[in-house]
Amino acid sequence: MTPNGNASQRRVLVTGTGGPSGVSFMKALADDPWDIYSADIDPYAAGLYLVDSDHRAIVPRGDSETFVAEIVELCVRERIDVLVPTVDSELLPLAIARTELAEHGVALVLASEQTLRDCLDKWTLHDRCAGALRVPDTVLVDADFDPGDCTPPVIVKPRSGSGSRGVHRVDDREELARLPRDATLLVQEYLPGTEYSLDVLARADGVIVAVVPRARLKVDSGIAVTGRTIHDESLGRIGSLVAQRIGLTSVANVQVKLTSDGEPALLEVNPRFPGTMSLTVASGVNMPRLCVQEALGLGMPSEIQPFAEIAMVRFLEEHFMDFSEIEALQTEVESVRG
Repeated sequence: MTPNGNASQRRVLVTGTGGPSGVSFMKALADDPWDIYSADIDPYAAGLYLVDSDHRAIVPRGDSETFVAEIVELCVRERIDVLVPTVDSELLPLAIARTELAEHGVALVLASEQTLRDCLDKWTLHDRCAGALRVPDTVLVDADFDPGDCTPPVIVKPRSGSGSRGVHRVDDREELARLPRDATLLVQEYLPGTEYSLDVLARADGVIVAVVPRARLKVDSGIAVTGRTIHDESLGRIGSLVAQRIGLTSVANVQVKLTSDGEPALLEVNPRFPGTMSLTVASGVNMPRLCVQEALGLGMPSEIQPFAEIAMVRFLEEHFMDFSEIEALQTEVESVRG
């Protein structure tokens, strides 16, 4: 791979900038010398307006047949050096296109295709980690599913998906008996303890550089709006162990919850930058910066990065502009969607 341009002209494209993951990534690079480009499917995406107008792009949905081709064309046209996807539907298509992107001088900050497949399918992840660390009792709702084998309360969740969409508690076997037996759902042991998110950073060679546990003190629509970083050796160990089991080579968000006996058990892994990355950055570990540096061939530390215990609350913030800026992207949407 040959980098595009010299060091002072390096360009980083972040996708999904209508969501907290993309915005937090961009904010983490605010003091760095790289040019930041912002892309989303929605002309109203807030992150589009955090960069100059000529650094914005409307792109197709990640599940569109034209998505990869248009992202590659955008990267070539804008001479992008580093591409950072933050939307689940974009991850696998871009991981599969990693070699094609590299041929155009674009480094992809993203876990490997195999790691993504292991994490995005929660049933596969369960099998991958069971026996190596504490996981909740979990069964697949397929033709062999027997509600009598479950002890309510339990958690029902989609086999794939992100955030809290489709996740709910079930308190009786009658409701379990009505679940569709199409292998798209999991029934999981209910864990009563505190939930934590572990931001884990691994180098391209798999060396673990940081594990920053965060307590999710208040959650709204699957996103932590109040939280704190916390030093806890048991959480640090489980974050490192999960990273090793899935072969992590970038950043992932490992979600765990305490059992009734206080042991952390794995819920799921989001193999991308989380929406609350800003808290991890503020605690002293700028994972976005470290990943971009490595992607540009500038290296990454091998020693474990220290962090401080701090707390965070989130609030809305406005950005004002002339409506013509939004109007221009509305027109671009029409062009992209044909």
